[in-house]
Formats: sequence, structure tokens, C-alpha cells
Amino acid sequence: MSGPLLLGVRHHGPGSARAVGAALDAARPPAVLIEGPPEGDGLVHLAADERMRPPVALLAHAVDDPGRSAFWPFAAFSPEWVAVRWALAHGVPVRFIDLPAAHSLAMDPSGADPAPAAGDDGPAAGAGSGGPEPEAGAAGAGGRAPEAGEGGEPVPGPGGPGMRIDPIGVLADAAGYDDPERWWEDVVEHRGGDGPADAFAPFAAVAEAMTALRETYGHGGHERDLIREAHMRLALRAARKEFGDGVAVVCGAWHVPALAERRTVAADRALLKGLSKVRTETTWVPWTHRRLSRYSGYGAGIDSPGWYGHLFEVPDRPVERWMTKVARLLREEDRPVSPAHVIEAVRLAETLAVVRGRPFAGLGETTDAVRAVMCDGSDVPLDLVRDALVVGDVLGEVPDAAPAVPLQRDLARQQRALRLKPEAAERGLELDLRKDGDAGRSLLLHRLRLLSVGWGEPAAGRGSTGTFRETWRLRWEPELHVKVAEAGMWGTTVLAAATAKATSGAASAGSLGEVTALAEQCLLASLPDALPVVMAALADRAALDTDVGHLARALPALARSLRYGDVRATDTEALGEVAAGLAERICVGLPPACTGLDADAAAEMRDLIDGVHTAVALLPGSSGTAPRWRDALRRLAARDTVHGVLRGRAARLLLDEGQLAEDEAARLMGLALSPAVPPAQAAAWIEGFVGGESGGGLLLVHDERLLGLVDAWLTGVPDHAFTDVLPLLRRTFSAYEPGVRRTLGELVRRGPAATPGGAPPEPAAPGFGPGLDASRAEEVLPVVRLLLGIAGGAAGGGGDGGGAGATGATGPAAGLTGPAGLTGPAGATGTASPTKPTGPAAGGAEPTGPAAGGSGATGPVAGGAESTGPTGLTGPTGDAPPTKPTGPAAGGAEPTGPAAGGSGLTGAARSGADGGGGGRHDDFAGVTR
Repeated sequence: MSGPLLLGVRHHGPGSARAVGAALDAARPPAVLIEGPPEGDGLVHLAADERMRPPVALLAHAVDDPGRSAFWPFAAFSPEWVAVRWALAHGVPVRFIDLPAAHSLAMDPSGADPAPAAGDDGPAAGAGSGGPEPEAGAAGAGGRAPEAGEGGEPVPGPGGPGMRIDPIGVLADAAGYDDPERWWEDVVEHRGGDGPADAFAPFAAVAEAMTALRETYGHGGHERDLIREAHMRLALRAARKEFGDGVAVVCGAWHVPALAERRTVAADRALLKGLSKVRTETTWVPWTHRRLSRYSGYGAGIDSPGWYGHLFEVPDRPVERWMTKVARLLREEDRPVSPAHVIEAVRLAETLAVVRGRPFAGLGETTDAVRAVMCDGSDVPLDLVRDALVVGDVLGEVPDAAPAVPLQRDLARQQRALRLKPEAAERGLELDLRKDGDAGRSLLLHRLRLLSVGWGEPAAGRGSTGTFRETWRLRWEPELHVKVAEAGMWGTTVLAAATAKATSGAASAGSLGEVTALAEQCLLASLPDALPVVMAALADRAALDTDVGHLARALPALARSLRYGDVRATDTEALGEVAAGLAERICVGLPPACTGLDADAAAEMRDLIDGVHTAVALLPGSSGTAPRWRDALRRLAARDTVHGVLRGRAARLLLDEGQLAEDEAARLMGLALSPAVPPAQAAAWIEGFVGGESGGGLLLVHDERLLGLVDAWLTGVPDHAFTDVLPLLRRTFSAYEPGVRRTLGELVRRGPAATPGGAPPEPAAPGFGPGLDASRAEEVLPVVRLLLGIAGGAAGGGGDGGGAGATGATGPAAGLTGPAGLTGPAGATGTASPTKPTGPAAGGAEPTGPAAGGSGATGPVAGGAESTGPTGLTGPTGDAPPTKPTGPAAGGAEPTGPAAGGSGLTGAARSGADGGGGGRHDDFAGVTR
């Protein structure tokens, strides 16, 4: 063929990648030109390194402003990556021919410059065009290719300013498809190889289609691409002079007509004249499949990088192998998936492809089959499949020989030393700071957070509030390489950079809260050189700031920092002095600061009060601060000009600390809920006292007086005011646990408990039931006694000594009425004749209680002659004539209960000579030791 071999491809398409490999094998070009930044020419040889594992990306950033950066991603199934690897394997020169990053990074990302930045066109499909599409970095700069499938609807007529078309959408619509992605898959991605003779046919067909589109729509609304295509044409001319006309060009299909167009050199150079330029640095960085997804905002992103990678890696029976992967994933999640499910899912996917007229079962068919066969029609497990397989968390690797800023190299060294490998998938990390390795990991993560390198974020721990434990959530994103490059301006090591940034931040902080947060970060990151500077700034700011809100926001962070000092062996004496001073000033200024606040300001102040209350308890040597803080809360709770939510919260904090008697709390609630108080203010007081997650629900469960006051107030709210207080009440009680709400409902339905004296209470306020119905209660007492094993009443009796306590008894068992009978030694020394006791702890004839005692008995039950227990113990016959006891554990002749013994025994039941009972008993229910 005459002229250069123009291979128009789509970004990250496995069909295009296989076609490129076949075309290069067939053509054997003397050189390969690829759409990409020419600054990458010096790094392209690293693609042959065995430690280079895609997905990876070329990263270019401005030297003076690393935040202005752009990425050119490559996946294993990217046509450009296949071309690079083919050229290196065959010893063929390979070069990038796109607009240099030095120009693209110098352009205004807002679009004011004729050649705008990468990634400012928003999410795009990237269908039908190719080249490793540059993705915007932190500042959103970089060259931008016009990709098919991005933005806008096709509009007839020549392209005009601002009009954007979707080339693949136009072609799919012409073919009768309503889904451009499905059309592209059917035509290109799922197309099987037809042999070497057909190697160039797909590229010729795509070039013809794109030529027709460019003739109709012009540049398609991408004016800036005229500059890029001019540079590509100049680079192609230079390569043809050097290597001949047989060079191969791998670029986006949208650009093929422009490269084939005949233009003069002067015209192309005129387009490039006057472009701004910056100094840049370029390197390889790892990339992820997730960042290849269009859902991440990548302009040339694809829906399913994991699926495309599977199609490229497994050309043989891809559907069967895909279903096997899905089954393995679901089985790891304890889903019941068998080989029969796999077989049936494959059959269903292939059947759906035939029904839908597709040449191959695509992702849509396999997803529908997985949902129906393996997920029982549920999308919940299917979301897991989409996240783990369809998109995936594959993270590439680059060799150590790749250029990197010194800070990046120090970070990589520490990652290896601490065995903290970057991973694309989010994972949890539990650290015990008492261990050297975990302490080192914690310091590294905290220092990186201070440098705005968000590799890890602190998370809530599992049940431990100690300062020696930390929980992190880790996920490495490719953009973090840009953050590391930006942080390189502060130093060449992580420690030096964090120290320099903290020192600079102390001088530029705009508020007390910022300095306090910085001090906490310095302690967590162990920056001893920066801490004195930060502490000096903190002391100055704290002395000048008079806003109680600012002071209250700063104190909790200081209190936490003081706790961290213990486990990290940091001197926090100066920090403690500042914290104590802040606490004193808050105690003085809090009541006036809480006066006259509206509802929103009061809610914010309530959170601050909670934070200060916790912080005061954490301050070392708080014996002097705590009383003053409690005095401030008392003044707050009693001040009528303070918003109800704050007065209620202050009362609750005092009650929890044991500084407010329950009667006083009930009095305050009664005053707050009195008829003279507007319903809205009363509801606000309730919200402050028992609202939120402060355990107020349990307080009402266990203190029915308070619950009664709330219920009485609620039932007395006038109808016209009820709708006003309802949102407050709903917000208050909806925060309770379901079990707490259910218990409160049951208590309200039951009504107030009986009074201690036994007399039924008077009928309560509306909403409560009447008092105790004694006659109805009597009806259930026999059943209750039967369940508890109590056959008689609770009073104890006996002869001269009252049953268990005979004449001369000195022990505490005499006349006991408790259900277990005796709680100490009987101490009986007399020879009292047994009588008929009626209490549960009596000995003698026909006792009805669960325990009878005699002389010398020390257990709760004493029996009579030849009493036997489960341990086989026996005792001598008592002096009293045996009678027939009816209690569950009475002494007598041959008792069969499980606890019987003789004089001097220490078991649960004994028989004694003086004071023992007789007869036989048949049960021992309800007797406890």
C-alpha cells in the first residue's frame, strides 16, 4: 500500500487492539507513530521492562506548578499499548506525535485559550476514536482529543462553533441501533479475526465512515483539535522523510481524515505559531481500571474496563470463562452457586444473543443471565459483580527506573520498609501504636494527610476508644502521584515536607480552629521541629480570640492531642497550659454567649457544649476546671433567656455526671413543661434533655417520673400548637433505637407503676391507664406462686423462736420472710417446738415457705430427721415430732428435696435436733442458695 498506514482506533478497545496487532504483523512498518505527548519518547523503552504492568499512564506536569498536569492512560487492551509493545519487541522505532505537553499544560483550562485543557469536556464515551486520551490532572490541564461519543446530539449541516457531535452515535443510528456502545461492540469489539488478508479492512471501513462524518460536521465542535492535528501532520511528514512512506500511525479514528488530508507545511505551522509553553516533567505512573471507567469522569472512559480486559486476555470461550469468574466471586461471598448455575447462565446468555440478533453474547446478555440464574433476580449481588469484575480494581505497576521526584522515591522506600503496599481496592487497616511497625505506619499516613496526599483516611474503630489503636481506610488513586509531586515543593522526604508545610501553615492560618487542628496534626504526625512554632501561633491566637464559639471548637482538638501525647511520648506540657486557659475562658463566657440564640444557632451551640464537656473530662489535672464547668452548666440550665435546647442539654449533662439529683431534674423538667411555657420552647427543652443519641430514651425507660411528665405535657399541648412541636418531637424520638421506642410505647400503654406503699395510684394524666386493680391482680397470684414455687405467704412464724429462729436464737434467720429463707446462720440454741409457719423461711410442722431452719443451721433451708439431699448427706433426727410440711424445702422425715443435711452441715438445707421439722416434702422449686 502507498502512503502511511493510518490505523484509526478507539480508546481502550480489545477489538481495536487485536486488529492493530494483526495489521502491524501484516504490514511490518519501519516505524510506529502514536498519538501521545512527544515528551514520552524518552520513556517509551520502559514499556518493555518486565516490571511494567498495565494499566499505567504517562504523567506530565508543569515543573513550577505540579498541580497543572495531565495523564495519558494505557491498559493492556489499549491499541496504543499493543503498538508500543509490538514496536519494542520488533526493534522498530516508536514515537509520540501529539501536541507536546509543554504547550497543552500552558493553556488556560477555562477554555479561553484556543487550545484548551484536557478533561474540560466532561465525561465522554470515547467511542470511535483513539490514542491514549489525556485525562485532566489536579489543575485540569493537558491536551484534549475530540472523542467520539462525547457530549451533544448529532446536528445536520456543517459544524459550527460550540456544536459537539457523537460520531459513534450517528453511525449507530444509521445502522438502526439505539445504543452506540452495543453497535460498536457488534461491529468491532466482538468481531473475530478473518486472517491476514483482512487485517486492514476494519481500519479502511472506519476511516471511510469518519471521513463522511468530518465532511458533514467539520471539526464537530472541537476547534482546539485543529491545532493538535496540525502538529500530528508535521510529525508524520518528518517521520516519512526519515523512515519512508511505510510508517504506521495509531491514532483516534476521528483524526484519520485530518491526517490523510493534504495541507501545506506553512498552513500547519501557522496554526502552531505563538503557542505558550511551560517547562514540564514526564514519567510513568500506575493506573487503575476504575480510573479508566467513564464514571470516574475520564473523557475517553469506557463502561466496562474489566469486561474489555477479559475479552482481550481470553479470546477462547470468553463467555464460559467469564461466568466462571462470576461464580467464583459469588461463592467467595457465600452465595450458593454451583457448576449447574454456570452452565445454565452460559446457555441463557447465548440464547439472549440469538434472540437479540447479536453475533456474540456481550456484557448486556451475560449480565442479564447472571441476574436471572445466579442472583435470583436481585441487583444486590449483581452490584458486587459490576464493581469487582465489570469495572475492577486492578492497579498497574511501574519499574523503579521510571523518573520520579525525590519525595516520591522516599515515599516508595517507606512503603516497602513498612510493608504498606498501595492498592486500588479500598481496604481497612487496624493499627496498634504500641508496636513499632504499626506506629511507623501511623506516622506515615498522618504525615501524608498533612501534605494533602489522601492515601488513607481515619475511620471509626471497632469498640475501642483507647488512643493506642487506630483504624484507617486505604485506597491508592492515580491522582495521588500528582499530589506527591505538588508536595515535593516542601521537601525531599516525607518528614521534611510535612514539617515545612506545618510551619508555613501556622503562620498563614486564618482562625484559631485552623491552628488547633494543625497542632493536633503535628502531634499525630510526630513533627517535633514544627510543634514549637505551631504552639506559639496557637498561644497567640488563643489570647486574642474572644469568641466563645471559636474557643469551644478549638478545645476538643487540644484535649485529644493531650491524650495522643501519652502514647506517642510527646511533651505536651505547653499544650496543656493553652487548653486549660481555653477551658477557663469558656466557663466564664458560655452563659452570656448562649443568650438570645435562634434555633439553628442553639443547635450548633449544643454540639459545641457536648464537645467541651467531653474535652474537660480529658484534660489532665481537670480537678479545678471541672467544678467551674459544672457551675457554668448550672447557670445555663437555670437561665430563662437561654434557648430551651441548651437548658435541657445542660440539665442532662449534670444529671449524667451525678451533679443533679433526680428530684431536681424532675423539678426542672416540670418547670420547662409547665403550661405557661410556649409549646415550641418546651419541645426544644425535651430535645436538649432526652434528644439525639445521648441515651435519653433509656433515661425515660428507667425513670418513669420523667416519662410521666413528658406524657402529661404532650397530652396537654393544644391542638393548634401540636403541629408546630411535632417536627421537634419527631426529630427527638426518631433517633432512639427501635427497642427503646418499643419499650417506651409499652410503658405509656401500661401506665405508671404502682406506688411503693402498695396503694393504687390515682388515675394519671390522659394517655395513661388507671391505677392498679387489686382484685384482678389477686386472680393471677396463684399462677405466679405456682411458677415461682411459692406455696404460702411471705410471713414467717414458729414456736417460741418463730419457726426458724427458736428460743434464744441469735442469728439473723429468726423470723426471716425472704423467698430464699435464711441469709445467715440460724444460731438457734433453744429447743422450741415446731409450729406451723406461714412464711417462706420457717421451720417446724407443715412449713409453707421454701426454707426451714433448726439448731445450728447455716444454710437457707433446714430439714428434720433423716433428710437427704442430692449429695447424700444425712443428719440426725430432730427433737420435734415430725409433721408433714407443705413447703418446697422443709425438713422432716426422709425429705427428698435436693438440699437436705444434718446438724453442723453447711449445705443449702439441713436438719437440726432443735427446731427441725418433720415429715416429707416432694419438691424444692424456688429455693436458692
